[in-house]
Amino acid sequence: MAILIEADTPVCVQGITGRVGRVQTEYMRAAGTRVVCGVTPGKGGTTVDGIPVFDSMPAAAAAMPIGATILFVPPAAAEAAAAEAIEAGVRLIVLITEGVPVHATMRLRARARAAGARLIGPTTPGIIAPERAKLGIMPAGLFRRGPVGVVSRSGTLSYEVAGLLTAAGIGQSTVVGLGADPVVGTDIQEVLSLFAADPETRAVVLIGEVGGSQEERAAALVATSFPKPVVAYVAGLHAPTGVRMGHAGAIVRESSGSAREKLEALASAGVHIARQPGGVVPLIRAVLPPSAAESHG
Repeated sequence: MAILIEADTPVCVQGITGRVGRVQTEYMRAAGTRVVCGVTPGKGGTTVDGIPVFDSMPAAAAAMPIGATILFVPPAAAEAAAAEAIEAGVRLIVLITEGVPVHATMRLRARARAAGARLIGPTTPGIIAPERAKLGIMPAGLFRRGPVGVVSRSGTLSYEVAGLLTAAGIGQSTVVGLGADPVVGTDIQEVLSLFAADPETRAVVLIGEVGGSQEERAAALVATSFPKPVVAYVAGLHAPTGVRMGHAGAIVRESSGSAREKLEALASAGVHIARQPGGVVPLIRAVLPPSAAESHG
């Protein structure tokens, strides 16, 4: 099994009639995703490549079961669209949109948790269970199925590390991009808890970066109760204090949020540290249980 999504998960695409939504829907279906509907206000009753389109998430949810939704909507519409999905009873919401205000994300996160739903993002590349399904924009050809879970704060680094693992014959159970904003719907610690309970995942790669305290909180979990080996790479070891590095979530403030502090916390928790992305592969080879090592090809 994978975490969060499977090949039979019925998926809705909010913003399916837009250029990006239409193209990404085609790519997701090619990767095995079961897209059952789309939503665009004012486009109800039409279809996109045979997929029925509804005016709202409540209308879509009334017509068919929906296990997850992915949003390709403008920043100004993101909060209302995601809230509509939560209220319609959808339990997994993947918010691809960049530029969502922090306070809107905070409200959505609280709303999702109160409803028992899970929000991934915003500014996320999404989730992929290789060779089964993907909810996102990652290039599926870089991934293959196997025993290593990947959780990442960086979209491009998740692609790079997964591609290196795949090239080395080591597949992935699920790859989760958390989103690059300062506040996101789901954090590293929460995804680690899901991987802990997943029998397919035999080891985990954690990809962090400067800014925030997610990695330190993840280290606390690993130190106390995480049952599987973890390899970590944290980008930005030489990032200057107070300078935004690529996006709003990657910023070191005074003595907090630096890559060095994160690496120290993770190493103290027993995490195996890679100093560059390519260093992940030999460390994963070393920590995979023999049965998993034999099965990853």
